[in-house]
Amino acid sequence: MEDFRGNSGPRGWRAAAEAALYGPGGFYRRPEGPAGHFRTSVHASPLFARAVARLLCRVDAALGRPAVLDFVDMGAGRGELVAGVLAALPSDVAARARAYAVEIAGRPAGLDERITWLSELPDTVTGLLFANEWLDNVPVDVVEVDSAGVPRLVLVTEDGSERLGEPVTGAEAGWLAHWWPLPAEEGLRAEIGLPRDRAWAAAVDRVVRGLAVAVDYAHTVETRPPFGTLTGFREGRETAPVPDGSCDITAHVALDACAAAPGMSRTPSAPARASSSAPSDTAQGAGASARELSGARLLTQRAALRALDLTGARPPLALASTDPSAYVRALASAGEATELRATGGLGDFGWLLQPVGIPDPLEDPLDTELPDTGRPDAGHPGTGRPETDLPEPPGR
Repeated sequence: MEDFRGNSGPRGWRAAAEAALYGPGGFYRRPEGPAGHFRTSVHASPLFARAVARLLCRVDAALGRPAVLDFVDMGAGRGELVAGVLAALPSDVAARARAYAVEIAGRPAGLDERITWLSELPDTVTGLLFANEWLDNVPVDVVEVDSAGVPRLVLVTEDGSERLGEPVTGAEAGWLAHWWPLPAEEGLRAEIGLPRDRAWAAAVDRVVRGLAVAVDYAHTVETRPPFGTLTGFREGRETAPVPDGSCDITAHVALDACAAAPGMSRTPSAPARASSSAPSDTAQGAGASARELSGARLLTQRAALRALDLTGARPPLALASTDPSAYVRALASAGEATELRATGGLGDFGWLLQPVGIPDPLEDPLDTELPDTGRPDAGHPGTGRPETDLPEPPGR
């Protein structure tokens, strides 16, 4: 880890996490990859990649089956998802698919040669851009309310020791006031999600036609946790966040703010990881622009996978008599699907969908949507935020 050290003095959590995660020798450059420290839906079951492959096929149909169909795995880890999606595609779709893995670490040995490995997004995307647990690793600053009721930047040293810095000002203060308003109560905390909004808007900006999807543990303005969500993970266990490169540093995502970001302003390009209304079981709308951006939707992973025909239904008991091996396989598959859709677990993760120039491929006519508008104030009247009624999902 010593390669990226050298600034052990106090600085904001955004700068500290940026160096610890993505600097030379940083956590996300280590050879074991994210899977060595935490488990995502991708690692929980191959059913997840198959569901994403079905989503890509729906996007393909909505695009009119173009000669070249892009699939971009943003924050690809070691390429597990993109490889699984390619393997699950029907042959006629796979023959037209152009697969990209976008990741700051180097290309792993033995990866499918059809996958192009990049450190930044391709210039244009016609197809599906899928960002699974990417936004939570876009570093953000942390603020805390002082004894006078003023939100101040939290400064941290390399060993994790903290102290309060200057009051929050400028665009960060504006974001905080709109998306995570803090009462004047000493000790309350928040994470300023503005870098994530900008990163997501930059990613969506690369999609010429198709769909951009972000999947993460999330909260919305009605369910913001009073003391923030900043935490660490090391070797499968949650741990105190220490910005020395020894652990992952993550925080839940204000997906409602991200949903409103595309089309609002021009943003810089999105790197592989990051330098720069809790989801609902029904659709929620936010944002639109002249770039043929349809209304963004927030929904739970449970609802998204249901729309992609992943239900977790148990096989008929009669199959146990006629084909015991098939019954056991089907039962195991149902168990994996149940984990991916579980309430209080992976099923509560948020999916943010942003169609570009196509209809929403997961749209359910029974769902209710908020008005389509280009303003970040679509949603709850008088608050400027999407409505939601679901609890915040757990961490990894």
